[in-house]
Amino acid sequence: MSFFNKILASVGIGSAKVDAKLSDSTIKVGDKVEGIIEVKGGNIEQSIDEIYLTINTNYEKEEDDKVVHKQAVIATVKLNEPFVVMPGETKTIPFTFQLPLDTPLTLGSTKVWLQTGVDIKGAIDPTDRDMVNIHPHHLVEKTLKALNELGFTLRKVKNEAASYKVRKRLPFVQEFEFIPTSGSFYRKLDEVELMFSLLDETSLEVIVEVDRKAKGITGLFSEALDLDESLVKFTLHEDEIVNIKEIIEDILSKHS
Repeated sequence: MSFFNKILASVGIGSAKVDAKLSDSTIKVGDKVEGIIEVKGGNIEQSIDEIYLTINTNYEKEEDDKVVHKQAVIATVKLNEPFVVMPGETKTIPFTFQLPLDTPLTLGSTKVWLQTGVDIKGAIDPTDRDMVNIHPHHLVEKTLKALNELGFTLRKVKNEAASYKVRKRLPFVQEFEFIPTSGSFYRKLDEVELMFSLLDETSLEVIVEVDRKAKGITGLFSEALDLDESLVKFTLHEDEIVNIKEIIEDILSKHS
């Protein structure tokens, strides 16, 4: 092992490489994430202190009247105890963990990726980034389907920074913006926004913001003061999901 090779490895040249391989890049919220990490030795023997995975996403935040793009770590998973990788050696480390229930869906401008990091003593730490597709938990999926059946079309989905009054563990909420394009609420409502928070595998907290269509002078005055918006929060349990269409229809009827 030459001193020159040590110097090169310390700046990432000829150092160990890392590659995450997922069993499936499409994952449903709450399901298991499975795969392997391949660590390929470089030109010299190296001590691997730690391999970890982070689940990351992007969100928007308004600062000084400008929209800036931020990143958030949803979860960090440590995969191993320290080990040594020899020159040219390949080590395979299997992993499995549950995707957090508050992972946002990859819809609209939302992106989610898995980043693999390796801590190597005396060297630049290699990383690997893999984009993933996040599909909804069945309670969220059926709620979204109910809006569609009521004549609403999904117009926009985005992660937006939120105050402590609204958000949970993460610094943002994912908003789903619907507009009525048919059905009984067409021309009655401007839009409906939904936010979801899975409390556990069998219960879902839903926040519905209803934006009523302005009607006449009074309606226009209310719209100018944001008085045309109503906020409703309810918890949906597993045994109630069969009635989700009726539940949402009743809420919208009361606020249209």
